[in-house]
Amino acid sequence: MKAKILGLSLFLICLITVANAQIISSQKSFLKVTKEAEPEPEKTEQVKQVTKTRDISPPEIKLVSHTLSSDNTIETSDSEAVIIGRISDDSEISSLMVNSKPTEISEKGIFNTSLKLNPGENEVLIMALDDQDNIKNLQFTINYKPIKLTLAETVEQESSYYALIIGINNYPDPAINSLDNPIKDAEALKNILTAKYGFKNDKIQYHPNAKREDIINSLDYLARQVTPDDNLLIFYAGHGNYDEDYKIGYWLPSDSKRISKANWFRNSTLVDYLKEINTKHTLLITDACFGGSIFQTRAAFTDTPKAIEMLYELPSRNAMTSGNLSEVPDQSSFAKFLLERLESNQEQYISSEQLFSSLKMAVMNNSEATPKFGEIRNVGDQGGDFIFIKK
Repeated sequence: MKAKILGLSLFLICLITVANAQIISSQKSFLKVTKEAEPEPEKTEQVKQVTKTRDISPPEIKLVSHTLSSDNTIETSDSEAVIIGRISDDSEISSLMVNSKPTEISEKGIFNTSLKLNPGENEVLIMALDDQDNIKNLQFTINYKPIKLTLAETVEQESSYYALIIGINNYPDPAINSLDNPIKDAEALKNILTAKYGFKNDKIQYHPNAKREDIINSLDYLARQVTPDDNLLIFYAGHGNYDEDYKIGYWLPSDSKRISKANWFRNSTLVDYLKEINTKHTLLITDACFGGSIFQTRAAFTDTPKAIEMLYELPSRNAMTSGNLSEVPDQSSFAKFLLERLESNQEQYISSEQLFSSLKMAVMNNSEATPKFGEIRNVGDQGGDFIFIKK
């Protein structure tokens, strides 16, 4: 009995063991199938390949200061052009050249440069190079057309009008008659020149009752001060003398003495100064005798010159005088009509020859004097003329 029970127990144990083994085997198979069926988890990080692209685009150049026309031209009347522009590029700019001249660029890509222009067409080339060796060229033309200045504007910019004005009334030597009108005439001329024409007070040497030393000092000053672009008018009113035998003319400064020529001022001394004072034009107007071999007279014309600018361009050394009289009358018709013509003139430009033509007949019809006009010999006259320019 016990043996049967024991046998049955062993049988049950074996049966259970076998069943458990099958269950475990089934579970392993299920897990294996399940694991094989499960998808691979996705990767959360992707390795990215970064490829750098080479810059092959040239820089951009933009003008800021000017606007180009359709044919890449800039019109200007200025002699200098200031070029301002902006450079932009994906790479660094390694150099900028304007007409082969290295030009600096600001941190914001701004550049500027100045160009001196010649009249007519001026070619401009701007070349920008980046560090990838890309080049950009901007080429255009600046057409410089200077504004044509009038003669008055040109003279004002380039030259000055100087004057030495002398009027002598008083002669302390009892043997020389004093006069009443030369100082009045000299001052009136000074006022007309500064009020109506291109003379300035600081360029005028004015000497009433001048002594010989005053005249010499003024001429020395003018020799130092005046340039070859300037114009000089010398006016003398006072006693004069002309030695017909020796062909020598004199001015008589205030300190002159009749019995001594020590303080007389020779015309030849003035001529020496005219050689030394290197002007564009010198005009001598003397209400006293100024004659002899140094004075080449000629007939004055009355028609207006067509080429007034040419007359101004050519150097001149001219003189007009009240006549050949050894003593000029105190009430001078020459000075009277000279001042009247200058005061009443309405033309912007009047040459000294035109001025003389306008007063010659009036002087002759109202006095015994015969005015003269001509070139001063051997001091550099080239056929031009002194031009009075009205304000």
